[in-house]
Amino acid sequence: MDYKIKSRIWIESENGVFLGEGRVKLLKAINQTGSLSKAASSLEMSYKKAWNLLDSMNKATKEPLVITSTGGKGGGGAHLTPYGEKMIQTFDTINQKCWEFLDQQSKEITL
Repeated sequence: MDYKIKSRIWIESENGVFLGEGRVKLLKAINQTGSLSKAASSLEMSYKKAWNLLDSMNKATKEPLVITSTGGKGGGGAHLTPYGEKMIQTFDTINQKCWEFLDQQSKEITL
């Protein structure tokens, strides 16, 4: 019988969760859509929840992950900062290495 080890990775600060799979999905959606509201909608998440997640991430770092601008004549928007892009890459790398390790460990399970 084949076994698979499952896990979820998240990064915490002293204030709680900083980054996790859902938060990274939100950052990637913001990067793709250029808008917090469009990103939230694409993830079937309320704007309020998306805003709260983004606000908590930005407050947990010395540099913001996303810069937002309010709407108006030219319209609003949101874009990742270079630091935000780096955090996505860092999280994805950690996550990938974790899955590779767990896949290797699952091959060694004999029950």
